[in-house]
Amino acid sequence: MPDDREYLLGTDDEELVRLGIQHRLWAESAVHLWEKARIKPGARVLDIGSGPGYASFDLAQLVGPTGLVVAVDESHRFISHIRATAGALHVEHIQAHCADVRELGTLNLPAGFDAAWIRWVLCFLPDPSPVLAAVHDLLRPAGRLAIQDYFNYEAMALAPRRPIFHTVIDAVARSWHASGGDLDVMARIPKLCRTHNLRIIDLGVTQRVARPHEPAWQWPTLFWRSFLPRLVQMGHLDEDDRQAFMAMWDEASRDPDTFMVLPPVFSVVAERIP
Repeated sequence: MPDDREYLLGTDDEELVRLGIQHRLWAESAVHLWEKARIKPGARVLDIGSGPGYASFDLAQLVGPTGLVVAVDESHRFISHIRATAGALHVEHIQAHCADVRELGTLNLPAGFDAAWIRWVLCFLPDPSPVLAAVHDLLRPAGRLAIQDYFNYEAMALAPRRPIFHTVIDAVARSWHASGGDLDVMARIPKLCRTHNLRIIDLGVTQRVARPHEPAWQWPTLFWRSFLPRLVQMGHLDEDDRQAFMAMWDEASRDPDTFMVLPPVFSVVAERIP
């Protein structure tokens, strides 16, 4: 089982908070995709790379007690969080499994899921193909897969522009590539879906803008504070640049005329071809 430290962004308390904010910011677009994926009461849904389960519990509400949500994540801490939360809330139709998403077949999950959900997971993988192959096998005929992930990630920008911002975004991209990830992964998904007999029925994008003192601003703020020290430790960013960036960000956070274009999040809904 991979150690939790292998997750590029970490699994500490600060990351739990950041992931919760991230989920809320893109929750509306996720629900829209779930409707296209025909997730409804009584459905059996596979949540692949569930993290601490923020989407899992929303899905559990959607499918109701006659349905089932099976969450899979490689982090022991995240899976423990799901199980503890499910117990505290008396939610009995969530199952949580600790496993590498590239090895779904080792879990011996029963086939016939009505839908599968993958968000911000494939961008961490050198090769998403094994995941999509497993999804095809686990879905029922005409079952649907919904994906949200990145393409053109480095298009995020701060207005007015500050040179140090682009220095940091370049460092983030380098760290992702060095870990085997792909921040343009959604560019590969149409072909991979076709290869694994998953017919795309919808392709879209959600673009968000954040301003200081709005809830969305907290999401990048937490990311910079938690991940930039990791970039320094990994050798992708100088400590002087980190300090310069944080000073700039504090200044931008007090500027009512500043805004940030968040990374575009692309989506796909695909249907299993028997």
